[in-house]
Amino acid sequence: MSILDNFSDQATEGPKLTARQQQILELIQSAIARTGAPPTRAEIAAEMGFRSANAAEEHLQALARKGVIELVSGTSRGIRLRSDTLRSLNESRMKQFSLPLQSLAQLALPLIGRVAAGSPMLAQEHVEQTYYVESSLFQRQPDYLLKVRGMSMRDVGIMDGDLLAVKQAKDARNGQIVVARIGDEVTVKRFRRTKNLIELLPENPDFQTIVVEPGEPFELEGLAVGLIRNTMLM
Repeated sequence: MSILDNFSDQATEGPKLTARQQQILELIQSAIARTGAPPTRAEIAAEMGFRSANAAEEHLQALARKGVIELVSGTSRGIRLRSDTLRSLNESRMKQFSLPLQSLAQLALPLIGRVAAGSPMLAQEHVEQTYYVESSLFQRQPDYLLKVRGMSMRDVGIMDGDLLAVKQAKDARNGQIVVARIGDEVTVKRFRRTKNLIELLPENPDFQTIVVEPGEPFELEGLAVGLIRNTMLM
């Protein structure tokens, strides 16, 4: 999943999409905003009423050919929105309020490095540097960026070295991708709460689910609301 792919000076008028392609594009954006990850082909098929995931794949391939998304092979959620696509979607919504593009401020997002045990995520000593990104690229405004370490979320397109855009939160719904603190460690995982415990689920079969028992030190730090390819900021 990559909400930001590159900063483009491309005109806001994008490629012509069919009504069905537009629906699928908005479905992808909605899923990313809601859960932090794009939908699977099967989820798109179910939502759109297709008979099989192959029909969803055909529409995704068409969107990729038109340059509005990128497809990543080998992952069930390997769909990335291009930055100019997301910018166009947001601008079209904002036109109804007569807000010009120039009025959209940039966000100054601190990049959080390694976090000291027991100290706040946004403590000054944790901030490695600050990045400036367009606010229109996010449906939900993030509070900071967190550098991803490891490949436990590989199958939703979150790779080692990526910058995860995080909205501070102390609660989450099942299925959302979260930043959580367990004891001295901070981790990015998919959240699931059961009656008796909390599970933090990886998106890579090589990694095990983290089970948080009652009484164990645990704190929810935030929700994933986007992903930035670190290479575009170099």
